[in-house]
Order: sequence, then structure tokens, then C-alpha cells
Amino acid sequence: MLISTKGRYALRILIDLAEIEDRTVYTRLDTLAEAQGISEKYLESIVNLLMKAKIIEGLRGRGGGYRLTKDPKDCYVGEILRVTDGSLAPVSCIDCQNGPCPRTDICKTLPMWKQLDSLIGNYLDNVSLLDLVQGKVIK
Repeated sequence: MLISTKGRYALRILIDLAEIEDRTVYTRLDTLAEAQGISEKYLESIVNLLMKAKIIEGLRGRGGGYRLTKDPKDCYVGEILRVTDGSLAPVSCIDCQNGPCPRTDICKTLPMWKQLDSLIGNYLDNVSLLDLVQGKVIK
């Protein structure tokens, strides 16, 4: 499993949005891009994914921009990374997008990969944006 730049950048901009206490305030795309050193064009593709998943919402025009749709304590890293990166599975045979692996019944490593997948998912599904804003890391 390798987290893409989309996933990492999404987390960074969502942390920026989570740090804004007034949830009615929209932050402009160029402001987010400049704060994180990300091109606006690339950031636009990321915010489109996040809007489609209803993690953020956008407002066009004067005073427009982006804001979180829910409280940072209720927005989890696992959800965000699945939106940007798809599966978090450490190996493709866990993902099963192309059907079950033909070696499933005889694979001696499959239980290990499944356990690792579970550990990764459980960990990331329990780290919220609020945890990241506050510098808390779940151990």
C-alpha cells in the first residue's frame, strides 16, 4: 500500500479546513493551494473527489470556496484515503476487483495479508481530522 499524493494532499487541505472554527466560512481554492504549495489545477481534481464524497462542499462566486460538511471529529482518515486512493489493501488479492484469486484456497500468505489489511483499515478508520489537528496519534 502506497498512499498517493492525492491522498496526502487531501489530508493536508482538510486539516486546513478543519482548523477553521467557524464552519460557515468558505476557503478559496487559491488560498488552500498557496498554503500547501499545491498547484490549483491538481488541487481542483482533489476537491472534486472530496465534494463527490460529500466530505466538503463548494460555493461558487464571491465569498465562495470550500468547507467541511461535518465536524472534524466525525471525519476519518480511512474514509478520506479510500475516496482519493481507492482500496487500502496491502496486496491486490485482498481487493478482489477482478474476482477472487484462483489461489485463495491454497495460499499460505492470504491470512497474513487479510490481518494486515484489517489492522491498517481499523487504524485509519479511528484517526479523525480532529486528532490530526490536535496532533494526537492513536497508538
